[in-house]
Amino acid sequence: MHHHMIKVLVVDDSAFMRKLVQEFLSEDDRIAVVGTARNGKDAIAKVRLLKPEVVTMDVEMPEMNGLEALKIMMNENPLPVIMLSSTTKQGAENALLAMDYGAVDFIAKPSGTISLDLHLVKKELVQKVINASQATVRLQKNDSSEIQKQISKKIPEMSDSKYAGQKQTIICIGTSTGGPRALQNVLSALPKNLNAPILIVQHMPPGFTKSLAHRLNQLSAITVKEAEEGDICLNGHAYVAPGDFHLNVRQDPKLTLSLSKEPPMSGHRPSVDYMFESVSKLKNIKKIAVIMTGMGADGSKGLVQLNQSGNTESIAESKETCVVYGMPKAAHATGLIHYIEPLDEIANRIVKLAEG
Repeated sequence: MHHHMIKVLVVDDSAFMRKLVQEFLSEDDRIAVVGTARNGKDAIAKVRLLKPEVVTMDVEMPEMNGLEALKIMMNENPLPVIMLSSTTKQGAENALLAMDYGAVDFIAKPSGTISLDLHLVKKELVQKVINASQATVRLQKNDSSEIQKQISKKIPEMSDSKYAGQKQTIICIGTSTGGPRALQNVLSALPKNLNAPILIVQHMPPGFTKSLAHRLNQLSAITVKEAEEGDICLNGHAYVAPGDFHLNVRQDPKLTLSLSKEPPMSGHRPSVDYMFESVSKLKNIKKIAVIMTGMGADGSKGLVQLNQSGNTESIAESKETCVVYGMPKAAHATGLIHYIEPLDEIANRIVKLAEG
């Protein structure tokens, strides 16, 4: 039986890196590398010519860099693109910008621009190309008016009066592939005086979560930061689990965060399941759980525990708006999701539940 192979275009200005990425991908019998390109201009021409299903592209290239090329690709003929990024602060910021422009995912090179030890991420590279081939990529509207529109649709401030003595609420959000963009959509719409803290697990390597938190903070009325050991959870603040650490919350008596290097859960650290389980142990607190776009099923086990602990409302992103309908689909399959919402409605639903 001949199965369909995923057609991939590999874009990198280094001949060595092109060869390496091509070799790693070709070793998997589900993938066919149909061509390579040495810069952004070359890449755009090859996409038109070869009609690949997935593109892997270096962020930093001469002549036309990966970000510029990506913008044009997403405007012409959107397709799943995975960015290869260095782990520098600039590399992390560029990777996030790329996802904003519509890239589905990125891979952090283990070392520098030319990565002699790329084999360390070989499995990740193959898996992400296969995942990307199943992703839904839409035409991006990426002008600044789009951001303005998002800011103008901010939800009105919460009225304070009727919440005197209200029970504490905590919001926890889990996401993976496509998550940075989804988080931007939701967090930028929340009011500054949201009467609950937010805990966020986004599957991402170390270093990138700091850039993510910084970027989300700039775009939101609420305060967003990377979670640190001993943080006290404040209303109107969001805490992003740092890459490679689980996020734990306890009543001390104030809600206090701690970071953990316990083994990965559901294949991830940070893991949504781990965070949900930790939140499920909190007493006399209303919990709002949100699962958005992402590959796999992380969050579903934790959702079961949250539900058993009671006083939980849960939201899953609807299939129509997900980049990858994996985590929300698995969550939905538990039968424990109360609300299925398109991305643009999630912030609104969170505020309604936090007020109620």
